[in-house]
Amino acid sequence: MPAAHPRISLWAVEVFVATAEEGATTAAARRLGVSASAVSQQLAGLESALGAELVDRSARPFALTAAGRAFLPHAEAMLDELARGRAGVGQADPAGLTSFRLGMIEDFEAEVTPLLLAGMADELSTCRFELETGPSHRLLSKLEARGLDVAVAAEPQGAALDGIELHPLLTEPFLAIHPADAPAQSDPPLPLIHYSQRTLMGRQIATHLAQTGKAPPHQLELDSYPAILALVAAGRGWTILTPSAVRHAPRAGLALSPLDGPPLTRRIVLAARDGMMADWPAKVAGRLRTLLQERVVEPALAEAPWLEETLRVEAG
Repeated sequence: MPAAHPRISLWAVEVFVATAEEGATTAAARRLGVSASAVSQQLAGLESALGAELVDRSARPFALTAAGRAFLPHAEAMLDELARGRAGVGQADPAGLTSFRLGMIEDFEAEVTPLLLAGMADELSTCRFELETGPSHRLLSKLEARGLDVAVAAEPQGAALDGIELHPLLTEPFLAIHPADAPAQSDPPLPLIHYSQRTLMGRQIATHLAQTGKAPPHQLELDSYPAILALVAAGRGWTILTPSAVRHAPRAGLALSPLDGPPLTRRIVLAARDGMMADWPAKVAGRLRTLLQERVVEPALAEAPWLEETLRVEAG
């Protein structure tokens, strides 16, 4: 009887793709939530099954061998087909959807995300949900690297997202946020507290200020809505944020006004890899539109009716 060929596991394929995309076994281990030794063990088993070395362990920095580069597109295709199969099972029978990995910008983690997850958990009682919050650029990168199933994020300005389907959710303006007891144009002017330019939103704000010729020097640049709004309420400066950011960290002592110059807006989208999750991205987007209308748009308009022309939930 001929000797049986070693079997290839999909887990080993996933480990190999993660290692190739992350560029290191330690980074792949962090992404997959396992030890570096477990990653090395799976890679060795896959190489044994294929009869070829996939990773050049002598290379610095990390590199795949010629065999590894040849196998990578096939490995990615296997994982794509697996994702389609899982989504198809879940579409035919919701009980068959066993995991759902959601990335969500911080703006919605208090008002919207808990309600979304609670509703989905009630419907999909056997599904395991994983939530990751963070800035838009990090969530979109992790989505592209198969680390998330869907990501709710700000749509990048002027950047193509190849192989990504987008479901529009919310369009909102940027606003000037001042202390309630200080006029918008105080003398001397209050310093700007800038949202971090390490983020898509921070860079969008910086570009707008530069284009309008109103880019004041700033001492504070923070990536925390609560910290920024607390400083503004204390009279330490003013800032530029969106209504959803203000709803995320509501605080007394703030005044909102339209931003000087041409309008500046951003669009929030639900992103998923093309065709990987069947109709689930559209279903989740529909749930989110309802929640955003109830928990973000309507309360914001109640406080600032003048936002009606610029703050809106997008049609599906």
